[in-house]
Amino acid sequence: MVIRFRAIVLITWLAVLGLGILAGAHLNSHLTTSLSVPGSQSAKADQILESAFHENVEGSFTILYKFKNATPTQIEKYKTEITRAVAEIPTARVAQVKALGGVLFASISTSFDLSTAANFTGKLRAALHKYGLREALVSGPPAIKSDVTPILGSDLHRGEIVALGLALILLILFLGFSWAIFIPFLFGAAAISLAIGLVYVIAQRVLMVIYVPNIVELIGLGLAIDYSLLMLHRLRHESRLDDGDFNQVIVQTMETAGRTVAISGASVAIGLATLLLIPIPFVRSLGLAGILIPLVSMAAAFTLQPALFSLLGRSRISSHLFNGLITEHDSSEGFFRRLARWVIKRPKSIFVATVLVLLLGASGLLSLQVTPSSLTAIPASLESSKALSIITGKAGVGSITPSQLIIDLGSKGSAQSVTIQSQVMGLSKQILKNPEVFVVATDKSPPFVDSTGRYVRLYIFGRHALGTSETNRLVTILRTQFLSPANFPKGTKIYLAGAPAQGSDLVSRILHSAPWVALLILLLTYIILLRGFRSIILPVKAILLDLFSIAFAFGSTALVFRLGWGKSLLGLYRLDQIEIWVLIFLFAVLFGLSMDYEVFIVSRMREAKDAGNSNEDAITAGLSQTGGVVSAAAIILVGALSGFIWGHFAGLQELGVGLAIGILIDATIIRALLLPSAMVLLGRWNWWLPESIARLAKVKASPLEERETRP
Repeated sequence: MVIRFRAIVLITWLAVLGLGILAGAHLNSHLTTSLSVPGSQSAKADQILESAFHENVEGSFTILYKFKNATPTQIEKYKTEITRAVAEIPTARVAQVKALGGVLFASISTSFDLSTAANFTGKLRAALHKYGLREALVSGPPAIKSDVTPILGSDLHRGEIVALGLALILLILFLGFSWAIFIPFLFGAAAISLAIGLVYVIAQRVLMVIYVPNIVELIGLGLAIDYSLLMLHRLRHESRLDDGDFNQVIVQTMETAGRTVAISGASVAIGLATLLLIPIPFVRSLGLAGILIPLVSMAAAFTLQPALFSLLGRSRISSHLFNGLITEHDSSEGFFRRLARWVIKRPKSIFVATVLVLLLGASGLLSLQVTPSSLTAIPASLESSKALSIITGKAGVGSITPSQLIIDLGSKGSAQSVTIQSQVMGLSKQILKNPEVFVVATDKSPPFVDSTGRYVRLYIFGRHALGTSETNRLVTILRTQFLSPANFPKGTKIYLAGAPAQGSDLVSRILHSAPWVALLILLLTYIILLRGFRSIILPVKAILLDLFSIAFAFGSTALVFRLGWGKSLLGLYRLDQIEIWVLIFLFAVLFGLSMDYEVFIVSRMREAKDAGNSNEDAITAGLSQTGGVVSAAAIILVGALSGFIWGHFAGLQELGVGLAIGILIDATIIRALLLPSAMVLLGRWNWWLPESIARLAKVKASPLEERETRP
């Protein structure tokens, strides 16, 4: 049907391409970096800040002004000028001003959400210049978002250029000189445009994080090329075997490679869909964006791809002058056939050796630490980054993200009581005794007391960065020892707000949800592969191999950043902790991509087995026919991911390194060595599917055959 109406199909995708480009140009204004955890204790505290103090934690700025040998009178003048500048921003007010070591620190609160507040960053900086504070620096979440958005866009464009250039070179290398090399690019452009357009629509109603365009475009490009390359390679193979009607050859290709793409895409989509079960908007937005990537790639594979094949015709998909490393012919003595035979002769030793290598790489898991966010890992040239450097140099890294203890006295005007004020000061002194606390700030007037006099708050500045074990311990101590209002009037309630509490809740919620999400991914994947492979053993083996590659990727990524490998060569940050969202997203994406390669290879083995081949012959046939295209797809996908690695942001660098390591290990050691050796050792058990389970799965049973004798 697609071939019959190919003109309509092509025009429709051309329209999708245009709309996607238009949507992408207006997407950034709808993105955020919010780490809020709905229903958590920190979220309840943030609601009080918003309703009682008319402040949004994510919409708060920090102003720094360096001075030399200033008198108290001059310092007061600087404070006045800051207040006048802040007054030009709607709803903004000075929450706290403190002079420390020749630097004036001012915390500025607003009622705006992150995206809205970020739009006022330029106006605030201009107002400071207007009132003579030209050396003042503006930071805080809105300023950081305002500063990093153009850099993210620049990283994305550079990543696209690098990825496209590498993909073109590699496609020529693998496919030779052919018009067909442009099909993956058209496929990728169409799929990404549709995904970006859908993200734009979703972002009107649902929180979407600032990293989404980079993730959709770079992973989408790699995955689209993966699917396109697989189908193109199979079409060339089928075309060589059948010199009849080319459109019928396309139909045959869709029945085999198209089915493989359907199983693979469903595995990737289901893996990413489970992220929606983690009740955190940040993670759910990544899940939503991630689901779109395989779904739109499948849509393009089933519609655009066959239409392009039909338009080009048989002669234009073939190579000329240079045939490429992946030829149209299955050489009887090709590299992967020789490799398969080598593995078949010594399966036990190869299996043990590869498992030991994988366990060695996974040993980095022992040093893995997580953080909700790497606030200081942003380009040093940005104004907001320079301000953070000054803050951390003068007051320690914990001063960037103070905690706020909010005391709800239960009735209006209570904060003016002398007794209450004495109790608040006593609480401040108790908290300050903790060696992790740098300073505690409070007062009996705004902004420490709300306009009704019902709420009082204390700012608590720690000594360590957000997400460290010391900061998490401080959050725990504050919650266990100081949220019980024993010394306050009956009915008093105390809440802990701020980034440390929010980060602690984020990590806790993810760690609580992640094991169940992982189990669900494994279960759903097993069911899909049970139908696809028609075996109860092969899906288990596939899942175990995927877990090996993920463990290796996690451990190696932790070591790369912790030990500073690649810092000078690739410009990577040296970090003791990995952002927790990266690990969750990495698990879902790697699991799906690894399953891609498993499905590509084992599906061909299943076809060979169904054709009457022995277990060893089926393994050899499957690996020789798909090993080259899987390796090519993996290399091209890693090239696309280089846009993350060479970017300026820690989270995306971690994601890029983790994906690159996982994909390369999966497409080489695991699929070329561990997979065939495991299948040789399993022998006839590979293909076993009892009649009872076959009926439930509605597929043909595969009873155990008599034990095969190896020639």
